[in-house]
Amino acid sequence: QVQLVESGGGLVQAGGSLRLSCAASGSIFRLNDMGWYRQAPGKQRELVAVITSGRSTNYADSVKGRFTISRDNAKNTVNLQMDSLKPEDTAVYYCNAEVYSSPFRKLEIWGQGTLVTVSS
Repeated sequence: QVQLVESGGGLVQAGGSLRLSCAASGSIFRLNDMGWYRQAPGKQRELVAVITSGRSTNYADSVKGRFTISRDNAKNTVNLQMDSLKPEDTAVYYCNAEVYSSPFRKLEIWGQGTLVTVSS
């Protein structure tokens, strides 16, 4: 079994910064793409940023230039540095990973979510 555990959410004023972290643990043969999604109240879950095992990145247009995703392959962790936060960034943020628990068993795993609240 593979788990993702997030940390780092909280309350911040507009213009401030937060750093989210996510650690994968369990039976991990290989971690492929890792990413962050968010879901605001009354809205669908949306992609925020994704990073491949080779550290190629992709961002939602709404966060480009403000958020930075990074990963440590040795520690099976992915981070999201969020700067210049806006009230519209308020959401539950979810860590996501594509994991091989064995050479032939691919799983998509989600974390439990961490709340980010940006006050105006």
